[in-house]
Amino acid sequence: MDRNLALNLVRVTEAAALQSARHLGRGDQNLADQAAVDGMRKMFDTLSIDGVVVIGEGERDEAPMLYIGEQIGRATENSIKVDIAVDPLDGTMAVAKGLANAISVVAVAPRGCLLHAPDIYMNKIAAGPKAVGKINLEAPMEENLKNLSKALNKDISEITVTMLDRPRNEYLVREVRKAGARIKLFQDGDVAAAIATCLEDSGADIMVGIGGAPEGVLAAAALKCMGGEFQGKLWIRNEDERTRCKDMGLSNIDKLLTMEDLAKGKEIMFSATGVSDGELLKGVIYYENNMAKTHSVVMRSETGTIRFIEAIHRLEKKPKYAK
Repeated sequence: MDRNLALNLVRVTEAAALQSARHLGRGDQNLADQAAVDGMRKMFDTLSIDGVVVIGEGERDEAPMLYIGEQIGRATENSIKVDIAVDPLDGTMAVAKGLANAISVVAVAPRGCLLHAPDIYMNKIAAGPKAVGKINLEAPMEENLKNLSKALNKDISEITVTMLDRPRNEYLVREVRKAGARIKLFQDGDVAAAIATCLEDSGADIMVGIGGAPEGVLAAAALKCMGGEFQGKLWIRNEDERTRCKDMGLSNIDKLLTMEDLAKGKEIMFSATGVSDGELLKGVIYYENNMAKTHSVVMRSETGTIRFIEAIHRLEKKPKYAK
């Protein structure tokens, strides 16, 4: 894929972040999410790609959301055919409440390379490059922490495990405490939390727990670019969810999903822009005279390049960002 597409993806996540950040702390998560969707769609409409949404805001045509199966971009005969995974606002509740770690996210890969995951839950484990081959989602937590301890040259008591603060993850809290590791809970946004495990200064060594399956595909795309480790397993709660998985072409629903299952190949691109301040990215700052600053990260698995981009926007010159 053309490497310039990666920089265009930054423009997509910037547009979503600039729109949704206006609703920070206003108590309306739906309005914040819709603003992100609108900003993202407008910018996608300027790109010369033949894209199909495989991870989106819904599983059917529910416009104006970015729904699974939606055609994206200004396709021509020469346009590249790509799968697109989007989360216009990962952390809707965080924005509504004025909390940290909300981001806008996009991943792109050649057609057929991103898992078509339904909007259900996924059990996940994520860690940085030193953990590759050392952890396994199906292994006991204590065993994973012992192996990670050796890989990182840290005592287990110095390892920090992050996970969503949800009742469904309470069993993991007990297992981590029994093993003697540290725990850092977060309220929303497990894509950013997974990425943080690949950054030495983040303080996060491993992320575990049950979160959204679509976010799992996005996190796997990012960690593939960063050389990290990600594994997932669909968490099926009822027969309706099992049927939805089969309808989306997932034959082995109980399979342990590796990064190659979730984000296949060497041409993965990933972009994220901060909406509210977090450990990964700073949030949108609005200045006087209709100006704003964004902080983004863009990655390519083919080269392993990770770019952090800080941009100043003169919003009066960008009609797509108009209030």
